[in-house]
Amino acid sequence: MTTRTAPRIAILNPNSTQRMTDEMVTSARSAIADMAEVIGLTNRQGPASIQGPEDAERCLEGLFAVVEEARGMGVDAIVIGCFDDTGLATLRATAGVPVIGMGEAGCIAGSLAATSFAVVTSLDVAVPVISENIRVMRLEHRCAGVHASGVPVLELNEGADSLRRVQAGLDRMADLHPGCSIVLGCGGMTTLAHKLRAPGTSRVIDPVVAAVHMCLAALA
Repeated sequence: MTTRTAPRIAILNPNSTQRMTDEMVTSARSAIADMAEVIGLTNRQGPASIQGPEDAERCLEGLFAVVEEARGMGVDAIVIGCFDDTGLATLRATAGVPVIGMGEAGCIAGSLAATSFAVVTSLDVAVPVISENIRVMRLEHRCAGVHASGVPVLELNEGADSLRRVQAGLDRMADLHPGCSIVLGCGGMTTLAHKLRAPGTSRVIDPVVAAVHMCLAALA
């Protein structure tokens, strides 16, 4: 009788900032413990952060190469570690293993956690991309809105000011839509997740955690 080993999940960071890869992996490992092995791979050819469609386009060639690296490591599932779900349709069709978009996972979790959900992201340039992805998911009727906190991606873990501004975004959405779940609209927010206060009856969703749990569901 053979013992089934835990699945291996790869979080692929489409940008080139290793710190963000490490932060997402740390959050994922903490969330699922020994239910899976979580590894992180970084797109060294990508921009330092992805803020808008131009950055997303620049990262694709390197991201596709990183997917091949992950496949060579025998991964059982892949998370695209960007809330824009960069390259999701192509990778899901070609990777040969379940591919979970972090934005997709966060929004689905948010839509299940309450009757409506809202997204608090980084900059205004990200809002149209996220809004269109939500429309493609056919979740727009459950989405209360997408709000930019005004904090650039690479500043999301740099002290009290970024935490204050993201919290202000959560508070605003909860005031406008009491009881909605609030999805953190950037992988860089994962280090803030445990410091943020869920306003009123709202629930805060960390999309990194949602994505690795969805990988386990896809592999069940």
